[in-house]
Amino acid sequence: MDVFEAMGTARAIRYLKDDPVQPELVEKLIWAATRASSPGNSQAWGFVVVTDPDKKARIGGAVADAVSGTIRDPGPDADRSVRLMLRGAKALAEGLATAPVLVLVCGRMTYPPGSPDELMVWSACYPAAQNLIVAARALGLGATFTTFQRRAEHVVRETLGIPEDVRMAALIPVGWPDRPHGPVNRRPVDEVIHWESWQG
Repeated sequence: MDVFEAMGTARAIRYLKDDPVQPELVEKLIWAATRASSPGNSQAWGFVVVTDPDKKARIGGAVADAVSGTIRDPGPDADRSVRLMLRGAKALAEGLATAPVLVLVCGRMTYPPGSPDELMVWSACYPAAQNLIVAARALGLGATFTTFQRRAEHVVRETLGIPEDVRMAALIPVGWPDRPHGPVNRRPVDEVIHWESWQG
């Protein structure tokens, strides 16, 4: 599978089988994540891989409690893709503890030297997260980007020993997909490209 096919079919996979993911595959995902660009090549990221059932249960329980009632069915008149996305997000939040692997993407404020900027943390962590998701697709794994850690920050920090000066950018569940991969639903390029100057 070439990179364009992987990007074009890296649909958010919110339903995962409980089959284990081999450690060497997880290491490949982290390798891919660390091929991403970072400001000044600072590489101030870190990836906490969680497979311990007790830790996943604690984090998953906190996320489920925090999200409960906040993701509502938009009703039968809503766009089908929106309904499916919200249904999947609710199922994922409630079943996060059963994901075989959770990857917490983190970063430290180190750049620019002498005057670090929080924006630089995100501009490193988010490309790394996207690389990880595309690599998961190429390996036949399912993954999706979430910010669930924001809903249960204290529990996540305490459970995983995350220092206060470390920013938590994304929590990515990874596993073998229980629903098929497929093409992502995106706007056409001609709707978003602006040649020479902004138009519209």
